[in-house]
Amino acid sequence: MRIVISGTFFYQSTNQLLLTNQLSSYQSTNQLLPYFRFLKLETNLAILAQEELEKEEENFCFKDALSNSNSIEIDNIVHALNAEITPAIDCTACGNCCRSLMINVTQPEVENLSAYLSITEDELKETYIETSLQGSMIVNTIPCHFLKGTMCSIYEHRFAECREFPGLHKTGFTERLFATFMHYGRCPIVYNVIEQLKIKTGFIKIAQT
Repeated sequence: MRIVISGTFFYQSTNQLLLTNQLSSYQSTNQLLPYFRFLKLETNLAILAQEELEKEEENFCFKDALSNSNSIEIDNIVHALNAEITPAIDCTACGNCCRSLMINVTQPEVENLSAYLSITEDELKETYIETSLQGSMIVNTIPCHFLKGTMCSIYEHRFAECREFPGLHKTGFTERLFATFMHYGRCPIVYNVIEQLKIKTGFIKIAQT
């Protein structure tokens, strides 16, 4: 196996790929937006799952590169990509996160949802919530109780973790690489942002010899 690289990366004997200063001119999300135009976004979940398997080593190397890059510059690119990609993907036609992820719940969310459903907090917890000995709460089934087809039946009252997912609008992308890449084969937004990030940083894929 060989690792094909471009001028943006160099290969070290420590098996790390490091970003150079190519990104230093990117100062803000607004400056980056004109550069991000896509012919096609991949939303087929079967393809995403297959790509996750086929690109496992490639993504490992890319995570290595990102972990050694300037986090602010990467955040600028990720935020710009997210601003372009997220509105172009219909999450209500997917629902894959709702089918496959554990959802943490807070007490204020229990209060809000029980009022919306016109049931008591105790009834909500007994039916929908699992509480640990330490008091933390999660939705007690995967897929989520409130997923109907591919849509959330309590969308306006959904939990904070659902509202925030996949979190690409947040700062500190390079500090969350493990958690983010876990969703590469699950979430079309994550998949497309990562694939475009490879292009925008100059990353070139692993090739077999």
